Amino acid sequence: MSESSRYQPQAIERQWQQRWSDAQLHRTPDAPEAGSARGDATYMALSMFPYPSGNLHMGHVRNYVITDVIARVARMRGRQVLHPMGWDAFGLPAENAAIERGVEPGAWTDQNIAAMREQLQRLGLSIDWDREIATCHADYYRWTQWLFLQFLDAGLAYQKDATVNWDPVDQTVLANEQVDGEGRSWRSGAVVEKRQLRQWFLKITAYADQLLDDLEGLDGWPERVRTMQANWIGRSRGAEISFPVVDAGGNDSGEQITVFTTRADTLHGVSYVVLAPEHGLVERLTTPDQALAVAAFRDLVSRQSEQERTAEDKPKRGIPIGARVRNPASGELVPVWIANYVLAEYGTGAVMGVPAHDQRDFVFARQYELPVRQVVIPEGSDEHAFEGGAWCGEGILIHSGRFDGLSSASAREAIVVAAEQEGWGQGRTTFRLRDWLISRQRYWGCPIPVVHCDSCGVVPVPAEQLPVELPRGVALEGRGGSPLAQLESWVSVPCPRCGKPARRETDTMDTFICSSWYFLRYSDPHNISLPFGREAVDRWLPVDQYVGGIEHAILHLLYARFFTKVLRDRGLLGFDEPFQRLLTQGMVQGITYRNPHSGRYIAPADVADPSDPRDPESGERLDTFYEKMSKSKHNGVDPAVVIDRYGADTARMFILFKAPPEKDLEWDDADVEGQYRFLQRLWRLVDGALQRGLSLAAPAPGAAAQAPAALSQSALSQSERELRRAVHSAITAVSDDLQGDFQFNTAVAELMKLSNAMGEHLEAASEPLAAEALHSLLLLLAPFAPHLAEELWSRLGGPGSVHQQAWPQADPAALVRDTIPLVIQVKGKVRGNLEVPADADKATLERLALGSDIAAKWLEGRPPSRVIVVPGKLVNLVP
Repeated sequence: MSESSRYQPQAIERQWQQRWSDAQLHRTPDAPEAGSARGDATYMALSMFPYPSGNLHMGHVRNYVITDVIARVARMRGRQVLHPMGWDAFGLPAENAAIERGVEPGAWTDQNIAAMREQLQRLGLSIDWDREIATCHADYYRWTQWLFLQFLDAGLAYQKDATVNWDPVDQTVLANEQVDGEGRSWRSGAVVEKRQLRQWFLKITAYADQLLDDLEGLDGWPERVRTMQANWIGRSRGAEISFPVVDAGGNDSGEQITVFTTRADTLHGVSYVVLAPEHGLVERLTTPDQALAVAAFRDLVSRQSEQERTAEDKPKRGIPIGARVRNPASGELVPVWIANYVLAEYGTGAVMGVPAHDQRDFVFARQYELPVRQVVIPEGSDEHAFEGGAWCGEGILIHSGRFDGLSSASAREAIVVAAEQEGWGQGRTTFRLRDWLISRQRYWGCPIPVVHCDSCGVVPVPAEQLPVELPRGVALEGRGGSPLAQLESWVSVPCPRCGKPARRETDTMDTFICSSWYFLRYSDPHNISLPFGREAVDRWLPVDQYVGGIEHAILHLLYARFFTKVLRDRGLLGFDEPFQRLLTQGMVQGITYRNPHSGRYIAPADVADPSDPRDPESGERLDTFYEKMSKSKHNGVDPAVVIDRYGADTARMFILFKAPPEKDLEWDDADVEGQYRFLQRLWRLVDGALQRGLSLAAPAPGAAAQAPAALSQSALSQSERELRRAVHSAITAVSDDLQGDFQFNTAVAELMKLSNAMGEHLEAASEPLAAEALHSLLLLLAPFAPHLAEELWSRLGGPGSVHQQAWPQADPAALVRDTIPLVIQVKGKVRGNLEVPADADKATLERLALGSDIAAKWLEGRPPSRVIVVPGKLVNLVP
């Protein structure tokens, strides 16, 4: 075989990538006329943009290849497609890398962006790079700051004191991920403290009802994601109950503790009230004899993470503070405690302890010998004995005074009515969702565009003075507080309002702010007057198909939805939700080897015999399993290595074929090799057609929706009919697989079936039939293996680019079968198949079956006692 007739992906892929770039093949086309309504003409396909670490991994490859297929198919179906890419480029990893390497974060990030862009381009993605954005560049974060000021103007951005992780050695705030499982700083090893700092928040709770209710309309999202968001928002309908604090003599002191509960029906079962250790009332209410013990306990809790305090499997600790409150319903006096499981940021920062009807309270009460008083019993049952724990279900009230005998539901309503009439409570809806803390005491982030003036207070930086740029050349050491706060020349500025000396805000924004609106900027990335024009954003958005990992199911998607709703209310855009359809792709898992005794992970390359994996040092047998690829487990596969060996198209085909997109994918070198062989077969198939002199220079006769007379089914041979049926069956099946749920794996399987049928029938087919088959095959292949499809299209003389052709349409006539296979059974066992006319009636099928060689062989000349005919399926001959 000559060099020119061999499939050499490395040679053709670079060539076509350059040609596509030169021709601007993937440039976003001009959209419909200004002012026209968004409809089926435009289509936005978007992958969640990556953090530019500098190295592409297989999870990236899967995400971006999936989106690329969707974008390519949409183009071929006649949509005007926007398929952009950008970089989520601010954040702690770049700052840490800069500290470790002694480099400037901006330069390091730009270098990584350039490296990853080149890696992405090797995949043959149909991205419009003219719309590329990077959140760390001033031309982007200028508009992040502008949008922050929109929130500030709307009363949705504010400051308050909040608890942060404080490293007492490095004198700096730590992100949660910088605190290890033992509550120590990742850098200094010091025990992390909790401190109160003035922080910026966005008032996402103002949109809690909308964020929850609008989930119902997101029927293009996985139900799992919608459920996760609903649980995170956590709407609860209940009551706020106020417990008056009493003095030593039992008289009201004027203070009160307010709790929120969804179980007002258990109010008479309260045996204690618990405050969060950080609650503002703790110091005022603690009695002198408890002061030292309470202070020590609060110090202990300050070193615990939120997860450690609230996890079900962690011990619940508490201490009484010496104060008492009066139960407003029963009049009973109960003690006040503080406990590690109550958080100041949740609800009112106080809870009522009802051990008989809450399992956590039950465990706590048993541990500290607090009373357990049952006030609800199962309907029709006696009192619960508490051997196994609390009774948490609904029931009938007992020991509840005027509410005795009511059902739980009726009692809740009655108690709220009484509380509102008597002034000790009210009905209330609360949310688990908390306002969004966006302050970060970091350098590498978007500066918050306000100044603090002693005379004017918090003053927004005027829009014409944006961006507030990050100063370059800042010494980063990872200690000593915010790096920006240490740069006096940057911090000290005149107040924009009064001109007096003022100080810049030195916190930077949470990077989730940057990713909460980036998709909007793609619609109008070169706009220098606004973050995006209303006309452009309403033309391209909302995103038609969004693709990303399930790990972003809550925060990123929730924040993006919040931003969209706020900007809608500010008149900046005209839709309610940012993403119409969401695909959460599964992880890419690698074969993983681990020594069960030492816990050491072994790289696959170091395992001599995969069928009997052994530790190369100790000889011990290794555990073998699939797990998410990671450096620490030595189970990753470098995409560049796969592309260098097999080509990008093979990598794409494997990623798409190995598993449905929403499922985890197990990497297998043998399956990669299988896809490479399949592409080689396609190459040889077309090479044979070229040797025969076939060409696509003229439109394929069957390319139109209706086949011309030249391809009339009745004029075709049996082999030609089989070929056309295979072609149009593939068009139908692949089209269905790429509609809605995107079953790429079965679509690739259909391409394999079609290539097998063409291998069997193509050589005997007439030129028009062969050209139609090749034409359809390459169009179906184009989204999956774009380089190979383009090369084969070009070699066959196809007009223009294969990627600019219309998606093929199935000819219904080609799917009609003149004959069908009929199963012949003898005494219920399959003995063979018979080709029979598709419209044959029962009598004809019985006659054909009895006259067949199959019947002659198995009946041995004896007539059957019974013949069972199932038209279109089988004939069963019973001797």
